Amino acid sequence: MYNCFETKTLAKVGRYLTAVALGQKKAQLVIRGAKLVNVCTCEIQDNMDVAVAHGRIALVGDASHCIGDETTIVDAAGRYLAPGFLDGHIHVESSMLGVGEYARAVVPRGTTGIYMDPHEICNVLGLDGVKHMIEDAARTPLKAMVTTPSCVPAVPGFEDTGAEILARDVEETMSWDAVVGLGEMMNFPGILSGEANAHDEVAATLAANKVVTGHYSVPDTGAGLNAYIASGVSCCHESTRAEDALEKIRRGMYAMIREGSAWHDLAEVSRAVTENDIDTRFVCLVSDDTHPHTLIENGHLDHILRRAVAEGIEPLRALQMVTINTATCFRMQHDLGSVTPGKCADFVLLDDLTNFRVADVFIDGHHVASEGRLLMDMKPYQYPRGDLNSVHLDKLQNTEHLAIPASKPDADTVRVRVIEIVPARVGTVEKFIDLPIQNGLIEADPDQDVLKAVVFERHKRTGRTGLGFVKGFGIRNGAMASTVAHDAHNLLVIGSNDQDMILAANTLIESGGGMCIVHNGKVLGHVALPIAGLMSEDSAEQVAAKVAAMDDAWRKLGSTIASPFMTMALIPLACLPELRLTNRGLVDCRTFKFVGLETE
Repeated sequence: MYNCFETKTLAKVGRYLTAVALGQKKAQLVIRGAKLVNVCTCEIQDNMDVAVAHGRIALVGDASHCIGDETTIVDAAGRYLAPGFLDGHIHVESSMLGVGEYARAVVPRGTTGIYMDPHEICNVLGLDGVKHMIEDAARTPLKAMVTTPSCVPAVPGFEDTGAEILARDVEETMSWDAVVGLGEMMNFPGILSGEANAHDEVAATLAANKVVTGHYSVPDTGAGLNAYIASGVSCCHESTRAEDALEKIRRGMYAMIREGSAWHDLAEVSRAVTENDIDTRFVCLVSDDTHPHTLIENGHLDHILRRAVAEGIEPLRALQMVTINTATCFRMQHDLGSVTPGKCADFVLLDDLTNFRVADVFIDGHHVASEGRLLMDMKPYQYPRGDLNSVHLDKLQNTEHLAIPASKPDADTVRVRVIEIVPARVGTVEKFIDLPIQNGLIEADPDQDVLKAVVFERHKRTGRTGLGFVKGFGIRNGAMASTVAHDAHNLLVIGSNDQDMILAANTLIESGGGMCIVHNGKVLGHVALPIAGLMSEDSAEQVAAKVAAMDDAWRKLGSTIASPFMTMALIPLACLPELRLTNRGLVDCRTFKFVGLETE
């Protein structure tokens, strides 16, 4: 069901574990004298031992009688022993790393399992891309559970993707060993309107007795939310207000509080916990999207734990939110999420419960990381050649591809719809702004912080191109391009002038995808992402350094927002309010209708 060493199901080793617990057989590993973080009772128990055999925990307590001549003993005196951390919602592709390099970055930080939704690569390469990520993950110690992408495309009819996932595809994947559920059901309008395929995907998942994960991003806590949950959706990571999360919890839905590189929801959404006297068993902490430099500089779930405590969540409650709560959400508490007899021996040794500095990491009873370093070698993995050639566009030769003709070419200005970003949040705001007309074309206006935006379809050479304008990046001169453009991952270019925009676009067309920044005809930064136009073949440290250089380039252009490329990447995501631009045009994501650029 997930990556392991020689760990067997409890059904196969339960008899042996019983003998070890009674001292009739000897443990392979014993951790001695730890301060046990018991997430079952939300307490700390002093001077506790843990005995391990066949990758599972046989005994918690005094393990003196479990020790034999060949037992490995680890002295944990003075350190806290906690379950390994579990991320309940993560898109590995957003790290720009393959799963192997992602594991190398997060396992030493205490992450022993993730529930990954590979809908980014699936939008480009279909289920073949998902299979390749599973193969990449299999060489790592990280337990990489998969939720099958549910919305490819994210909102049917509003964008062009490289693949399409239907209910029959979901049903097929439910038999895969790695799959534990359905990826975030972003098509909540389809669920609410009774759309057949959306409900059939949910039904196929429920019939397999697996978990349906959610994406309910609108501020509705009434009939719509109830209807969405009633369809079979179990959890949601899209709360941006405390009241949204609180109502989801009250309705029996797991509220996954997100804190990624760009989406800083913890400060607001944690108030659902800190300002209400509620049971927190239905709360999880997740990262969703994390850039490599965040992983290298700040960490993964260890960083989110620090942030949670800083926002007033009690440390033991926060630990529950990345361990037993997450395991229970996915109905895997029989294997994961606590340091208790019979569970997989996935645990961490911590120096304290404030900084959550991870000293050692054990997965299936194997000591896999120590002092920030992975202790095991991983076999190499090469993504298939077809995955490395996914940008099917000819180089742009002139500015006609970027031209936006005005309906009244002789006018000086025209009022247009503009997408205004909200720094550190996933939402956008629809604005109406007067923009200049030059030679019959509507132009960007950096003086008003308004840039031109273009989305080129890059999968099947349809030629479909969306044109619009964005506000809020603080750029006065230059251009940015990216093939990381959720969720269809077409080629997105924004900029103050057409010449820089063309250079940025062509740089990515030549490199097979990635991210690029151009200023005055010069490339200031470029991260090549040849795997599906989303991920690099380089190490986490190498990619982090390149992304850090990109951040420096953003600042040189005048942008001061957090993770601007990640914010930019959501401009085409038509399942988030209010206004978005896909390769088919401007979408009002409140009414789910295409709208015109010009307004009265």
